[in-house]
Amino acid sequence: MDPARFTRVDATAWRVEPHGAMRVPAVIYADEDLIRAMDDKVYEQAVNVATLPGIVKASYVMPDAHWGYGFPIGGVAAFDPDQDGVVSAGGVGFDISCGVRTMLTGLAVPAIRLVQQSLAESLFREIPAGLGSRGAIALDPFEMEAMLAGGAAWAVARGWGEARDLERIEEGGTMAGAEPACVSAHAKERQRREMGTLGSGNHYLEVQAVAEIFDAPAAEAFGLAENEVVVTIHCGSRGLGHQIGTEFLKEMVIAAQAAGIGLPDRELACAPIRSEIGQRYLGAMRAGINCALANREILGHFARRVFGHFFPEADLRLLFDVSHNTCKVEPHAVDGKTRDLFVHRKGATRAFGPGHASLPAALRATGQPVLIGGSMGTGSYILVGAAESEAKAFSSACHGAGRAMSRHAALRHWSGRRIVDELAAQGILVKSVSTRGVAEEAPGAYKDVGAVVAAAEHAGLARRVARLTPLICIKG
Repeated sequence: MDPARFTRVDATAWRVEPHGAMRVPAVIYADEDLIRAMDDKVYEQAVNVATLPGIVKASYVMPDAHWGYGFPIGGVAAFDPDQDGVVSAGGVGFDISCGVRTMLTGLAVPAIRLVQQSLAESLFREIPAGLGSRGAIALDPFEMEAMLAGGAAWAVARGWGEARDLERIEEGGTMAGAEPACVSAHAKERQRREMGTLGSGNHYLEVQAVAEIFDAPAAEAFGLAENEVVVTIHCGSRGLGHQIGTEFLKEMVIAAQAAGIGLPDRELACAPIRSEIGQRYLGAMRAGINCALANREILGHFARRVFGHFFPEADLRLLFDVSHNTCKVEPHAVDGKTRDLFVHRKGATRAFGPGHASLPAALRATGQPVLIGGSMGTGSYILVGAAESEAKAFSSACHGAGRAMSRHAALRHWSGRRIVDELAAQGILVKSVSTRGVAEEAPGAYKDVGAVVAAAEHAGLARRVARLTPLICIKG
């Protein structure tokens, strides 16, 4: 994008003044290099979001942004139901509650190196991954309803997890307000054999080394130490979430017309929050969040089981589990008054700062861990929510590196087999059911995650705590 299209606020904040049908400004947080590398579609979509009814303060875009369906990926927008605010399935995304969890192992890197090959093979064998992958868990109708209502707490109650995890999971592991009855039979059938599976695309399980500490007090509070090992899982609600998004987007196109909402793009399909379809979508979307929370809890259980075979003394403790691709009702200060807003985060992560009441006592003084996935070859980051993020973007931050090129373009540039071999030469073992999938997720297909998180820190969205480098990567 051409930076001249924006009013530059500072080194990492760029503003589009309201014009045309825009109700509020659009604000992008990024440095100049990241702005120039973004597709023009990001500008267009950020402006389009700013035209929706009931939007509050601004349409925000994170440093890892790229264009998506309706909303940019990396988009944040909050809507006030008292001002005819809307809920948008495109503003949540198809992979509802796609998110990240990181578990501490207490193990040192040399211990992993001794068994790296065998550990990688065991994780790959025990954790189903790939497009349409199915696991050993099959849900009957009763268990499907219970899972959609209970989330990670349901998984723990069934023996696929640990009760101590729940306080370290967003929403305590269970999203309130879920309505399984609002989820179609087809969506439920798609999910019946997909619990405890990774899926495809950019989803992964990685064994990672803590390579660098930026904030020693926060790292100590989080239990992070250099040269120790963590396990990070990135996945979502699988086929169920995708089906919910697909079905409601079709309904919302009609609902928007019926409500007299002029859409600059059909992909921005939405419905008034207080409408019948708006309430049905929220009930189904919250059930999708519970599906993702349960899925990650089960995957964490599988990872613990594999690690227990190699390291019986290891105690894999959950640092945090946080979603992106959600719409949450949250209190936020607007014009000096606290209002309950429907905050859409699409490819953006909640990043509550120190003292937030929703955080567990052990994390409240420090702030929320913000888990940022990079790429197979470049590593990931752990950040901590910043107090000023509340005013900057409704306590939100980036969620990853962000794609620099499409999957089709990546396939033209890279061979999956070659990437696997090159990463192995660097001491990174990649196990995947698809060499095509590896090529699509080539490290070069993503932005510089270091630049993304540095921009997020400079903008006051979150602060860097640690950099992680991959040792083992399990992908679909």
